[in-house]
Amino acid sequence: SEKITAGEKRLARLLERGLSDSCTCWYDTPMGKQHSHPDFVILTPDKGILFIEVKDWFITKIKGANKTYVQYETKNGIESLKNPIEQVRQYAFQTINSLKTDPQLRQQEGQYQGSFVMPYGYGVYLSNISRSQLEKAFSPTELADILPTDKVICKDELNEFMSQEKVAARLALLAKYNFAHQTTPQQLDRIRWHLYPDIRIHKPIKQADVKNFTLHTPSIISIMDRQQEQLARSMGSGHRVIHGVAGSGKTLILLHRCLELANNIENEKPVLVICYNITLARKLKALIEKHTLRLPVEVTHFHLWCHQQLQSYGRLPPKSKNFVELMENALSIAFEDGIIQPEQYSAVLIDEGHDFNPEWLRILTRMADTKNNTLLFLYDDAQSIYQKKKALDFTLSSVGIKAQGRTTILNINYRNTQQILHFASSIAFNYLNNHIEDALKYQQPDSGGIAGSYPELTCFDNQDEEITHILNWVIEQHQRGIPWFDIAILCPSTYSIKDVLGPQLTARNIPYQMIITSADKKNWSPQQERLCVMPLPSSKGLEFQSVAVMDAARSKNEEDLSNDIKRLYVGFTRARYNLLITMNGENALSEHLLTTYKQITR
Repeated sequence: SEKITAGEKRLARLLERGLSDSCTCWYDTPMGKQHSHPDFVILTPDKGILFIEVKDWFITKIKGANKTYVQYETKNGIESLKNPIEQVRQYAFQTINSLKTDPQLRQQEGQYQGSFVMPYGYGVYLSNISRSQLEKAFSPTELADILPTDKVICKDELNEFMSQEKVAARLALLAKYNFAHQTTPQQLDRIRWHLYPDIRIHKPIKQADVKNFTLHTPSIISIMDRQQEQLARSMGSGHRVIHGVAGSGKTLILLHRCLELANNIENEKPVLVICYNITLARKLKALIEKHTLRLPVEVTHFHLWCHQQLQSYGRLPPKSKNFVELMENALSIAFEDGIIQPEQYSAVLIDEGHDFNPEWLRILTRMADTKNNTLLFLYDDAQSIYQKKKALDFTLSSVGIKAQGRTTILNINYRNTQQILHFASSIAFNYLNNHIEDALKYQQPDSGGIAGSYPELTCFDNQDEEITHILNWVIEQHQRGIPWFDIAILCPSTYSIKDVLGPQLTARNIPYQMIITSADKKNWSPQQERLCVMPLPSSKGLEFQSVAVMDAARSKNEEDLSNDIKRLYVGFTRARYNLLITMNGENALSEHLLTTYKQITR
């Protein structure tokens, strides 16, 4: 942070060296509903939560003090400043009282029943005042009232030469109560969920519900893991690349980064969020529109952005059969000729970057203002379903992305259950990695998801039987309490969707939205209470609680199944908890699906 003080920097270094890897430490991060800003919040599984304020004060400039205020000499004269002990005490008690409204964060038995589940404490770090200076300036009685010994760490009581154990021991003295406790990883995640709403993965608590907080705290919560949160909070300016597997939280990190940039007072131009897929653009737009932002955010897909740029500069080609190709060429020429201007945005954020070709990226990298040159590029090779070759068969530096040493790999999938991910990975990577040279082999994701039931794979003699089974399944999912908008039917092509599936959905009184044409995609609303029916490619970047992939063995190329399998991998990994796969007919793809399924479900 540019505004970090010398004392805060020193304490940050001491904490970095002195805290174990199991600790999480936040600096100057807006916290809870009040967006209060303690300088440091430290969460330790065995020691509890600590809140620390830092003051770079000098003893000679303290001209008077009481429990509430300190008279301090500044360049503007003597000012009445809030006593930091009182300041940090209020942060601590407001936070702990809020956390205690969650039943899962209260002690269930013993003498502390009903109290917060772990110890907590607060204190002040005086980076320029020694203990002896403090004791000379104030009597013991005054100190006990103004800056109590057990709540103040002086500059000589923490230093760079102390061991990790001694640093931990000194911090532990700030804890208000010390008692034996066993905080689970789930409780630690719940604490993070409450403290920092911006890292929540699912719906935030509505503002109107804050007073009835407990009623709306879910029993199971989803948040960024510590690596994702640290990455999202520490990007800074310049170019960043995130290479993440399906379901690893790439889009969540993009959203966090977008909100941060759009509220940054130093930025003046709009923020561009761009992807290839129309439906993903609609989803991102819906997520971002929930927030009140200082700067406008332009959320779009590449070809719409291309169209708007050419239209703005009077370079749109006439409508024709190959209009999209002509439009892409016109964009390149207009940009090279200096007609379309670079640096139109404060920042450029590219989601699903594996779907972009090099020429588009060369233009997009020039669209970020050179003042901060902020660009975020997210991709996953295994989901490159629009490219004929393996995605990114070019270097990022060749398209102007300068991210050497600023690339992060996210290899843990949190979206899918362990069983869905195991199934999807086995189907995809067993085939893909056997048909590619070693240097280009795909990295299989690790599972961070919960355990669930195994996907159901069923073969049928004809399409009518297949559709009947699918409709029975989606009705059953809805009867189990899953909203229609959280259920999807995905198909490899539009062949089987509109004329065959549509009338049968209507006959069974299932509300649905077909997402086939460009107009469908542009009008799609993620929160509309309707079942989603769409081709596999349109589902990229989306997720649903329950997904049925129908006609799964439809293949475009019996000799090389790579593209078909990539499409299926995208479809399978859209399902968070429940996955049904159906097919009719026999071919090389159905044989691969059945053989692999039998091997992994023995």
